[in-house]
Amino acid sequence: MKLKLITCDVLTRLVCHCVARTPHVVDMEFTRKGDHNQPDKLRASIQQKIGECENSVAQYDAILLGYGLCGNSVVNLIARSIPLIIPRAHDCCTIFLGSKEKYVKYFGENPSTGFTAVGYIERGDSYVREASDDKNVAEMDKIYQEYVEKYGEDNAKYIWETLHPKEKPWEKDNRVMYIKIPEFQHLCYAEQCRRRAESDGKDFVELDGSIELMEKLIFGQWAEEDFLIVKPDQHITAIYDMTEIIRAR
Repeated sequence: MKLKLITCDVLTRLVCHCVARTPHVVDMEFTRKGDHNQPDKLRASIQQKIGECENSVAQYDAILLGYGLCGNSVVNLIARSIPLIIPRAHDCCTIFLGSKEKYVKYFGENPSTGFTAVGYIERGDSYVREASDDKNVAEMDKIYQEYVEKYGEDNAKYIWETLHPKEKPWEKDNRVMYIKIPEFQHLCYAEQCRRRAESDGKDFVELDGSIELMEKLIFGQWAEEDFLIVKPDQHITAIYDMTEIIRAR
């Protein structure tokens, strides 16, 4: 197959490691880590890149999206002539861990808890990924009203409080959660992260990560329980549970 992969640059090492070994031809394109702070702009950027692929002479068999829900950045993305393949994931934490089951195990009770991994240490000033509320009041109100229209007042309130808790878990949690991936342990980022955490007076915790989910995406192993296939003329909607997460309509 000939595939196009659009993904965040925090996943660069995982992506390149998998692309080097896949039997498929994969063209890669990256968005910046900081783009997640403005979900509407990131969504527009991804949709534009999808459109460019669909109008390309490359004739791709599928467009792979290396994102989770990521603050609703992927909600309403549309496939017009080429299928979209996207992991069932809340954010890239699931991708670093290797499965949504591990995400539920470690972060199910606190989905906004901060974590870090190889890509976050390499890119940007902060060595820990933290959920961001860098939106102005008007934008926040607009998003909330969209939730109300789609899901009703009670469901909208639940979704909003889940995504935007008043008490930020990373502000009260004294841990730095580092997701270690065996293929990149030689880079010694775990030790760098440990030193920075200790310097900040935080406890350093290592979690076992895996390239498994990214590998399945790039190798074309798109089982329904792990990936959503968005067929032409369908768009992505959010479910906000811990298993299906996203759906095509």
